[in-house]
Amino acid sequence: MRFDLAYDGTEFSGWARQPSRRTVCGVLEDTLSMVLREDVTLTVAGRTDAGVHASGQVAHADLPSTVDVAGLPKRLARALPTDVRVFSARVVPTAFDARFSALRRHYEYRVSDTAFGAHPLRRLDTLAWPRPLDVSAMNAAALLLLGEHDFCAFCKRREGATTIRELQRLELARGNDDVITAFVSADAFCHSMVRSLIGALLAVGEGRKPVEWPGSLLSLHARSSGVTVAPAHGLCLVRVDFPEDSELAARAEATRKVRTLSS
Repeated sequence: MRFDLAYDGTEFSGWARQPSRRTVCGVLEDTLSMVLREDVTLTVAGRTDAGVHASGQVAHADLPSTVDVAGLPKRLARALPTDVRVFSARVVPTAFDARFSALRRHYEYRVSDTAFGAHPLRRLDTLAWPRPLDVSAMNAAALLLLGEHDFCAFCKRREGATTIRELQRLELARGNDDVITAFVSADAFCHSMVRSLIGALLAVGEGRKPVEWPGSLLSLHARSSGVTVAPAHGLCLVRVDFPEDSELAARAEATRKVRTLSS
């Protein structure tokens, strides 16, 4: 069964279960298990870090066919805390895997560089930056990062995991509210990658680093100590794309293969 959900990450220690910590997965699995009266294990499309939000997260679980799918979101709404909501639950093919079947993930990062900081009603999802930012310079730097690369300079390594990713979109725009939103899309992201990319672009935007600097880090073979990870609360997972049902199994098989850089 597929679940589409959202959460305010402020008071969560990220998605993944951790002993003695409040996590999104822990709250959802415990609540689902209580409501359905059986143990439920979730697989998620993107394991967000502590403080990161989601408006378009996707997860799946193997549940009996006797579950009342249509009524489940309403039952969960009565049982879940107000900072996490399940919008929909639906039956999907057995080949569906929220993690491995995903084609791409889309994130947005909000920054306010106004003199007054972040709007008080958006302070929990918008970074207040103390210096003016040059969006044109940030976009010029972002262009040099697009494509398939080894992003190890921008990632926290995990044993046995590759840091090769295809960054498909990295674009910033200043809105009418003077908030700068970074739109970031990739087939997948490694640990802390999005926030590290934003941190590098912020250094360019305020003039501390040249436009070419973030792109030059792609030649490194280890995490760069010069990249500051942007704060978590400005980041939100907004959408996950999946292929047609007939292509789910093939996509999952391809994703599970250890990736190497294309020639």
